[in-house]
Amino acid sequence: MLADRPRREPTAALLAESRQALDEALDREQHGWRALFQNRLPVFRLQPASSFALGVTLVLGGFGLGWALRPHAGLLTSSSTGVNTATVTNPDLENMRINGISRVAPDPQTGGVRITLDAERRVTLEGSLNDPQIQQVLVYAVKSYENPGIRRDTLDALRSHLNDPNIRQALLYAVRHDPNAGVRLEVLEAVRGMECGDDVHRALLDALEHDSNPGVRVAAVDALIDHEEKEGRDATIQHALDHLATTDRNPYVRLKCANAMMQLGK
Repeated sequence: MLADRPRREPTAALLAESRQALDEALDREQHGWRALFQNRLPVFRLQPASSFALGVTLVLGGFGLGWALRPHAGLLTSSSTGVNTATVTNPDLENMRINGISRVAPDPQTGGVRITLDAERRVTLEGSLNDPQIQQVLVYAVKSYENPGIRRDTLDALRSHLNDPNIRQALLYAVRHDPNAGVRLEVLEAVRGMECGDDVHRALLDALEHDSNPGVRVAAVDALIDHEEKEGRDATIQHALDHLATTDRNPYVRLKCANAMMQLGK
């Protein structure tokens, strides 16, 4: 029903106001010269002669500072960019401690992904999921990162490699253990596209029998029906559906299990 409703987009005024608020918040968080002048230095009223003298002093001081730092300009430039690719200029990522992940942006056209994270410095990784470092960050994010929005975005990036062993294991782990019911629903949707196997069956049965959210249990029923239709009847799944059709604490889940048994011809 929600999908049938028109999607509301933010107004231009709201976007402008939000961006202005973000810019002001970032300014307050900075600890450089900009924040120093905005937040910490008192405002002086200068006479024209004093303003001219101050301007000359700043120009000379800036020139002298630039000349003194000239031998280190290359080092400063390379360390301040904060944007590296995983495969070329950032080979030591495994030695960094990841402090936070700001964005996971899959590219459906190329199959690649762009990850922005904070380690010792802001780093942007860009490449294919075949890259071990890209895959390492995404698997970590979907299993352990505390922000459910990032975990949800990570799922979109992983959908093209569902049957990679590491990614498959991470998604089945998330089906059982992700603390957010919305993320578990998204993971179940991804699991429906996986190749069938005992590990998938066990994860789906665990979700059906033990998940605290009835919506997740209903989604598990749909996923189990898909797998049953693809690979044939499984006595364990049919027994679980038959049992929960009369014992599940949620009436809709009971009805869903009963309908599933009818659909499977039991």
